[in-house]
Amino acid sequence: MTTTASDAPVWFVTGCSTGLGREFARAALAHGFRVVATARDPLSIVDLVKGKEGQAIALKLDVADPDAIAAAVHEAERVFGRIDVLINNAGYGYMAAVEEGEDAAIRAQFETNVFGLAALIRAVLPGMRKRRHGGIVNISSVGGLRGSAAGGYYCATKHAVNGLSESLALEVEPLGVHVMIVEPGPFRTDWGGRSLQHGPTRIADYEATAHKRGREIAGYSGTQAGDPARAAEAVIAALNSPHPPRHLVLGRFGLDIARAKFKDMLRDLDAWETTSLGADFPAAGAA
Repeated sequence: MTTTASDAPVWFVTGCSTGLGREFARAALAHGFRVVATARDPLSIVDLVKGKEGQAIALKLDVADPDAIAAAVHEAERVFGRIDVLINNAGYGYMAAVEEGEDAAIRAQFETNVFGLAALIRAVLPGMRKRRHGGIVNISSVGGLRGSAAGGYYCATKHAVNGLSESLALEVEPLGVHVMIVEPGPFRTDWGGRSLQHGPTRIADYEATAHKRGREIAGYSGTQAGDPARAAEAVIAALNSPHPPRHLVLGRFGLDIARAKFKDMLRDLDAWETTSLGADFPAAGAA
């Protein structure tokens, strides 16, 4: 079946100024999809849509602003008539030991990484439900599967994304809307460089754990094994497969982390099975 411009899927992508978001938009356009590219500074994404009138638009969007979300979704639906795939990509990292975390910075990260993501889901779902068709791709992280020193608050946001996404899938997949959680390991983006925020408080006791981890991340920024362009193609391939996955881990490092996490968890489940089962009321008739 040939896809024409009028029936090509419409992708709504957040955080397109750099990194994964930019590559998602590029790849979608290369596949002939229609694209709504968004960023806090729309001038940073003009190049993505230049010369692609009718196929792509660039919109200003700060996902922490509910009014901006409503306006962007409305404009996307006005221009293209619908949104078929939401790529919830906007987000950033914040590095601090849990004790060092500062309230304003912690709350700001949750506003973007969790509450903004959830608000966008709520904004696009009415149209997807009506059509009984759609895809929601939430960009999480291997930090949504396993915590890391200095990454407690960032990992907390990504664990929240994972829990929200798994619950959402149970609610909307019977309605024809697929939910996919993408969990990248380290990728060659600005996440570990310009975009990464560091808490200013430094407690000496965390030098060998949180502070060391922060230095490691800054040190390998720009040399990560993960290729954002290949990540975008992987997501498209997964979405287009007959049975898209619920979780898509990207990169060898991420795959190793995920496997180690579940291996450790299974070991604890097996080792403490008797204790776990003993927490129930005794079965009727048991001695």
